[in-house]
Amino acid sequence: MSTHAASPSSGIPAFSASASATGAPAAGRALTIGVAGIVLTALGMLFTDPSKIAFSWLVGITFWGGIALGMLLLVMIHHIFDASWSVVLRRQFEHGLVSFKWLGILFLPLLVSVVLYPGSVWKWMDPHYDLSQVGGHGTVGSDELWVKKSGLLNPTMFIIVTIASFAIWVWLSARLRRASFAQDADGDVKWTRQNRITSAFGIPVTAITLTLAIILWVKSLDYHWFSTMYGVWYFANCARAALSAGVIMMVWLWYRGDLKGILNDNHLYCIGMLMLTFTVFWGYVTFSQYFLIWNANVPEETFWYNLREINNSDGQPNQWKWVGMTLLFGHFFWPFCMLLSYKRKLNKVALPRLAVTIAAIILLDMIYNVWPSKKNALGDPLPFLAVHQIWTLTAVVGIGGICIWAYLKSFSTTKLIPIRDPRIGECLTYHESSPD
Repeated sequence: MSTHAASPSSGIPAFSASASATGAPAAGRALTIGVAGIVLTALGMLFTDPSKIAFSWLVGITFWGGIALGMLLLVMIHHIFDASWSVVLRRQFEHGLVSFKWLGILFLPLLVSVVLYPGSVWKWMDPHYDLSQVGGHGTVGSDELWVKKSGLLNPTMFIIVTIASFAIWVWLSARLRRASFAQDADGDVKWTRQNRITSAFGIPVTAITLTLAIILWVKSLDYHWFSTMYGVWYFANCARAALSAGVIMMVWLWYRGDLKGILNDNHLYCIGMLMLTFTVFWGYVTFSQYFLIWNANVPEETFWYNLREINNSDGQPNQWKWVGMTLLFGHFFWPFCMLLSYKRKLNKVALPRLAVTIAAIILLDMIYNVWPSKKNALGDPLPFLAVHQIWTLTAVVGIGGICIWAYLKSFSTTKLIPIRDPRIGECLTYHESSPD
């Protein structure tokens, strides 16, 4: 790695100066939309079961939290590999990391429900919960599987893991951002070294907290279920969602004129290749999980998929079966085929559209993992196409509005690109050989 910091005199164009502040109106609109979405979601408690609102809120948190976690991991991976092509993309991810503190605040209503209404979302929170309400028998406290898992599945551990996870993510993000932004001012290579050290311990710590969080937040909704690949599945979605957001941000800035002369086809090609890589990775993880559970044919594992294909009461296919088929083709086959094309990865119209599609399918995947756990007295999942999904939409829009507002506010506080990063010169002139 070069030990000489880049500077304006080292051949970096003048357009890399301060980030444009013209995003202020957009930030205001994002905040307005976010607040409106949150208010509408809260008002939903007047019209439906508050636990349904909590399920919708959980979908929104895990979707937007996944994007932020993907950005955090990709920033740290960038530093560990000392990559040159991704320096420009890294700056946009650094702005996105500021959303963690707001996501932590937005998670508070779910923590309040844990304390005041145990069992309303995660039934294992209440040992006296009557499982006959969801087609079972007995109480949670008399369930041997819960007893064996109660060391992890208890309200105290849930609250500790949630608060600790957000605290770690906020701290890592702040440390990475502070060093990167400081380097813009003094060009000292020590900031690059610091971020590399932060990433070296940050990646495993983030991997552990990410896994614990998604197991407690989502997987434990059906606490009988076993899967050793759930954390990896969520990581794959986090990376894909972050890369999709990265494409949208970079092309948006290019059309705005900020990245004209900075973002080139080779940058888009590399992002597209990573999108293809994680598409294959998601397919591998998801297929492996399904195949292992199908092949073992253990009731404690197969019921999770059965619930998402047939009704418990009459054995008839339910709506979630078709959601699963949509995920199979929309989450893997469609983006896999699209991203094989070299030209499509360079197309500033086609690639963002594909990124939006991937992000929408990831949202559908989170709904597929969360909502079927909400069952009726017969043990059947609530249908996918139902009025309660309106609150999922408002929750996703509300939380998303706050995250986008946080990104836009951060965007105007520092340089558009890391002008004194040791690799910035290589990044701006980066090229990839075209295929024959």
